[in-house]
This record gives sequence, structure tokens and C-alpha cells, in this order.
Amino acid sequence: MQIDRIPFPDVPQFSAKDVAYATADPRLAPFYKYPVTLSAFGDVMQDKAKDATDRSMLVEVLRRQYAKLPNNKRALTQVQRLGDEATFTVITAHQPSLFTGPLYFIYKICSCLNLAAQLNETYPENHVVPVFVMGGEDHDFAEINHARVKGKLAVWEETEGGSVAAMPTENLSAAIQKLKDILGEDALRYDPVKSLVATIEKAYLNNDTYGAATVELVHTLFANTDLVVADMAQLEFKRAFLPIMERELFEQVSQPLIEKAQDELTAAGFSGQVHAREINLFYLSPGRRDRIVLTENGYQINDTSTHFSEEEMRKELRDHPERFSPNVVMRPLFQETIFPNLAYIGGGGELAYWLERKEQFAVFKLNFPMLIRRNSVLWIDPRSGKKINQLGTDFRAFFQPTDKVIKDYVAEHSRNDLSLDEAMQQIETLYDQLAARAKQVDPTLEKHVLAMGAHQNNKLENLEERLRRREKRKYTEAVERIRFVRSHLFPGDSLQERKDNFLNLYLDHGPDVIPTLIRHLDPLTPGMVVIH
Repeated sequence: MQIDRIPFPDVPQFSAKDVAYATADPRLAPFYKYPVTLSAFGDVMQDKAKDATDRSMLVEVLRRQYAKLPNNKRALTQVQRLGDEATFTVITAHQPSLFTGPLYFIYKICSCLNLAAQLNETYPENHVVPVFVMGGEDHDFAEINHARVKGKLAVWEETEGGSVAAMPTENLSAAIQKLKDILGEDALRYDPVKSLVATIEKAYLNNDTYGAATVELVHTLFANTDLVVADMAQLEFKRAFLPIMERELFEQVSQPLIEKAQDELTAAGFSGQVHAREINLFYLSPGRRDRIVLTENGYQINDTSTHFSEEEMRKELRDHPERFSPNVVMRPLFQETIFPNLAYIGGGGELAYWLERKEQFAVFKLNFPMLIRRNSVLWIDPRSGKKINQLGTDFRAFFQPTDKVIKDYVAEHSRNDLSLDEAMQQIETLYDQLAARAKQVDPTLEKHVLAMGAHQNNKLENLEERLRRREKRKYTEAVERIRFVRSHLFPGDSLQERKDNFLNLYLDHGPDVIPTLIRHLDPLTPGMVVIH
């Protein structure tokens, strides 16, 4: 196995803001608190220790969650250590995606485990627990209801709305059967794959809700590590978050802070990420998750007939904090209230909205964690690797669009000079000279002559394209290989990690996939990881 790293600026699929943060662009320095270095964690620990984290409540809730899970001894040991003031966490998070959804779901967790191990070695007087937070109160079902395996989609068809974690699992059997059909009988006869599918099936069909199923699945996949999985939809967690929700409801604190940060980001050359609302909380009811809207007479639950006066809303919040759900603007505060957390590991899009939160955290008197860009990974499967070797091409070429890869390949390998750039430059020079002479005779003729030159160059461009197409026919086999490789490494012209499910890797490499990723996904080392 070979491991390479590509500098972030060399990956055209990453956004400008993503690259800027990953490369410590000084324009973004005002929007975060800590440099992304191992040595900075000493300061983070000192600062986070000042937050009033309710450790006994946290331990009790997580112990109750893990009591229902199999093979839980190692995780419970980590949970128990969270009661110690010298113990902290590093966190990554995601929605409960079907069969873990896109690859970066797994990459996040592996990056988190790698970082925790480094911190435990570097700071032996402390202990760091890696935590996966399941953000199951979102309600964008289309984002989490599918998994792409072997180029095909397994989709969960569900019509019930509301929080995705609360959705029942009773009709997931069709999606599991679709997954088995995609994998095929040969793969299912391979013991590791058969065992993994059984793990998936048990998690989804033995739990009543999608959130509980996801907690069990992630726990089982990483049961041999120190990972702790946390379902945030807990009454005690919401009760601990109540003072912040109260301020958001009755003082509307966040919107002006976020909009101010977005204006400052725009002035620095970047765009804002999310739309902050006047109140950044949802109201949960059976099968629903609706915005809370401020009105002249109190509070309206959007798209319903439910209305609260201010006094009624205060009572509802005190009596039923579990009915209130933070949106993307408030979710970081929720997480950092509950956990003694040092760092958040996320993708470029996630860190973009965290970069708008620094002042918000200060106003709510919470420490702002270190923000760490998760590892991005390109995994070159054996068939693609073989075809790349046959082409004699560097894998870096495939970061370009397919047509560009083909064009460059043909140009490099053709014995014929297919470029007519020199001829077009000569024609442009000739017609510039003719236009100048015509202008001396009659100024109105200049544009006519220049148009003639442009027309000739268009003809040459068309000729060049025809030459390239004819030459390309000589490289039919190579073109097919290029299209195959590009479709596997960049499915749908997107990064592999945003489309494919980790089962694609498991089919090729078996149970070694996760240990390999944990070993190589060091989020403190810059660059995109390429695994051959």
C-alpha cells in the first residue's frame, strides 16, 4: 500500500474558503481562536476547563445509552473517564446517514480517532476521548436516505417527516434487501462482507428508531476502538442547554452576531455560509420539526396553528426542553455545552459555518474550540490503479475533468502536432496589419477586416478540434481506460468521498479498511490523502 498527500491548493474540487483555512490564510485568522497544531492543545485544555461542563450528567446519560448496546465494555470505560476533570473530548459529527452514507462519514471518525491517540501520547497527564456526535434532529431526509455502492443507489423510501433520528425503522427492510441485491451473491458469500451486512441488518431492524439504529451501527463498526457515540436527543442534554435556548428565544442573540461575522468575512474576500434567523430553534412534535417564529403577540410554530404567548413559551421551555431543537446556528453551542470538548473535526463546508461563530460563543460565555479540517481521501482501487499504470499517467491528472484528461493524454502521446495556435497567431498578426492598412484608406473598413480575421481563426479552431477527434480515435482503448478511472475516482464529477459508501472499499480490502484509515488519517498533517 502506498500513501501520498496532495497539497490542498492542488485539489480543484475544494472551495477557496476551504483551501484558505486549511493553509492558514491570514485573512481568516480573526475568525478562529487556536492554530491547528499539537502544541496549541495545552492552551485549549486550560481554557475549556473553565467552562461549567456537567460531567456527572454526561456520564450518566451515556452510560444509560450504552447499557443497551452489545460489546460495550471498552466504550463504557471511556464514558466513565469523562467524569474526571482531566479528561476532555475531540468531536466529529454527522447526521444518521443510511449504511453510513458517503465515505467522509467514516473518514471523519477515523480522523477523530487518530487525533485522540496523538493527544493521549503528547499529553499523558490528561486523557482525550474521541466522540462521534449523531446530529439526528435535522429533517432533510433526502440527504440521509441513500447509499451509493458499486455505482448503484440503495434508497430508503420513507414518507414520515420530522426529525430523521426519530423516524421508525419498520420499513427499512426494503433498503437492506436492495443493498444485498447490489452486492450480489458472490460478495455475500465472502465472510467479512456477510458479517458486515448482518451487522447492518441487526442495527436497523432491532432498533425502533433510525437514530438508535445509527448509534448501534457506528458503535459496532468501531467497537474495537476508543470511540464514544453520542445521541444528542436526550432530555438531560436539552435541560443543560436550556439557559442558552432561553436567551435565544427571548433575546434573539445570534442573528446579529452571525450577520456581523458574515459581513467581516465578505470584507476579507469570502462569502457567508448559513442564513441566520431571528430565532434559531425548531419546535419538535410527533412527525414534525418546525421553525419558531417571533410575532407581535408571542411565538408562532411555523406552518401550524400552534401559538404561544411569551409566558406560555417560557413555561413550555422549562417544562419540555426536549421539544426544542437547535438549528445549524445553535448546534455548535449545544455540543460544546454538553461536552468538555477541545476540537471539532469537520469538512470544509462545516468549518465555514463554525468560522461565523467565534463572537457568538464569546457572548454565550463558552470556549470556542479548535477547528480542524478533516482528512479528505482519494482511495485508488486495484482496477483503477492497474489502468492508471497501463496508461503511464500520474494519478494527479485525474483531478481534471474527463475531457481535459483525454485531451492532455492524446496531446502528450500523439506523434502529430495537433495544435494550430501558431497558425492562429500568425493569422491574427496578418489581419491586424491588414486592418491597419485598411484604416488608412477608410476607417470604416477596420472592423470589417478584423471580423474577417476572427472568422478565419474560428475556422482554424474548428479544424483543430476535428484533428483532435480524428487523432483520439487512434486511442480508443486509452480513452476507455481514462473514462473508467475518472468515473471510479470522481463519480459524477464529484469527489469520491462525497458519493461512494465505505462498502466499496470493504469489498476490495475487507476488515483492514478501518484500521488502515485510522492509522493514516492524521488531521494535523496537511494535504489530501491518496491511498493506492
